[in-house]
Parts: sequence; C-alpha cells; structure tokens
Amino acid sequence: MLNKKYKYGQSGKKIIFYDSDKRHAELIIRLRHDGLTQSAFFQSIITGYLEKDERIIDFIHHMKFSISNQGKSKINKTKQLIEEGYELENMFNLTEKERDKIFDLIAQEHGEV
Repeated sequence: MLNKKYKYGQSGKKIIFYDSDKRHAELIIRLRHDGLTQSAFFQSIITGYLEKDERIIDFIHHMKFSISNQGKSKINKTKQLIEEGYELENMFNLTEKERDKIFDLIAQEHGEV
C-alpha cells in the first residue's frame, strides 16, 4: 500500500558507497585537517553538483574524460547545455504534483526511494 505520509524532498536518505580502507583513512585525516565532517563535506559537494556550481561542473567535466564512460562529444555537449542554463527538469514541464505522483508510483512499485 502506498504511504500517504511520504512527502518528496522531506524524507532523509542514506547514501552509501564503498572505497578502500586506506582512502577512507586519508579522507578522515583531510576532513579533520579542514575542520569538516563527512556529512557536511558530501552534502556540500552534492549541493554544488545539483546547483551546477561551475567549479564542480568543471571538475566533473575533467573527471568524465579520465574515466571515459561517455564519448567526448557527449561530454562536451552536456557541459555546453549546463553553461547555457539547460534544466533537465524543465524538459518535461512537470508540476510538483506530477513529480510527487511519479515518486509515489516508484515507491509503490519498488518500495520507498
């Protein structure tokens, strides 16, 4: 049954990934040196990425070339669209109510997202 109390954007989500114990230790040392928590660090990076901070986008652009998951022309086209203010969300012209309904359908099908 669909959870009627679920409100998109108001529920906390845990983001987990794995890395080596060496890199984790190095991260903790760097964060302590800079006076940051893991949570504050990752939330800031994610915010910069979602808000298309040009410093983060430039880093992602260079990173995409090094991991080569996308063709170079697609990488450059994506960067150009971001620089021109393209918003993927606007492409579908969804209202907040329509977006909530999509997330409700996903939650109904696959459990809470």
